[in-house]
Amino acid sequence: MKIKVINKSKHQLPSCSTPLSAGMDLRAVMDDDVVIRPMERAIVKNGIFLEIPAGHEKHIRHRNVLAINKGITIFKSPATIDAGDRVQVCIILLNLTNENFVIKQGERICQMVIAKKEKEE
Repeated sequence: MKIKVINKSKHQLPSCSTPLSAGMDLRAVMDDDVVIRPMERAIVKNGIFLEIPAGHEKHIRHRNVLAINKGITIFKSPATIDAGDRVQVCIILLNLTNENFVIKQGERICQMVIAKKEKEE
């Protein structure tokens, strides 16, 4: 499968952190740290624009480490992005704890899986 990628961040392209990882890690791109207060959400950009082939879709999923250790998840997870979508991938993070959570530049904030979409007949 060929994927056209435009990386407008200063970070490496999305990649799997281990050989057996299903998802590619996406990193936060911002001018300043972002604070998500308890029970609030924030849109976090990552500077990645993807063009995937027709018949495929991108799934955005939370990182287990953030969900388990920090109570941070993806709003409406998994989020689906259609093959025809050419805008920057933006992540809506949700803080489910009673404490502020600080997102730092370059932090791994979620995973992206590219999957084949079966057509309904």
